[in-house]
Amino acid sequence: MGWPLAVSAALMEQRALALPRALLLLAVGHLAAMLVILLPFSAMITLVSLEREIRIGAACLVIGMGLYLLIADRHPRFLARISPAKLGLWSFLVAIAHGAGLMLVPIYLGICAMEQEAGHAAAGTLMGADFRMALLVAAVHTLAMALAGGLLAIGVYFWLGLRFLQKAWFNLDRVWATSLVFVGLFALVLALRS
Repeated sequence: MGWPLAVSAALMEQRALALPRALLLLAVGHLAAMLVILLPFSAMITLVSLEREIRIGAACLVIGMGLYLLIADRHPRFLARISPAKLGLWSFLVAIAHGAGLMLVPIYLGICAMEQEAGHAAAGTLMGADFRMALLVAAVHTLAMALAGGLLAIGVYFWLGLRFLQKAWFNLDRVWATSLVFVGLFALVLALRS
């Protein structure tokens, strides 16, 4: 969801070249946020004896984040305008707050083990393989996110413009927060049953 800020950065600087720089900073911040979450879990794969406790803790963390986002449903106004120089930091903080790495933790911890679709099964196998593979999964995810966001940002900046953003913008925070609570509850039930 950082692509509107990339468009904003290019509009503020009144240069199209600001768009790719902003997208790069957003991708770096997103990757850093995922690595901060995934690397500790990658290191903990050796602590098999604590798997159940880790799964319960991760589920509670996801539930807590979802409840927090439902209760604190307003974004602070000062986040509305982010200078291009601070986009990497913004991307890191928002990705941490919105759970960029947390959404991969259920796959990593095997919570999605039962009859999962091929993509989740492959991601779980890859991330469970070793530390380097967890890094690769995070990098590929970040690249896909940056490319998708980049295409949206380019389309809005060059064809649709600011008026489109003002009229068509909607907020998915409640949907996101509710899904975190449900996924966390589901993971908690699975962890407690095992």
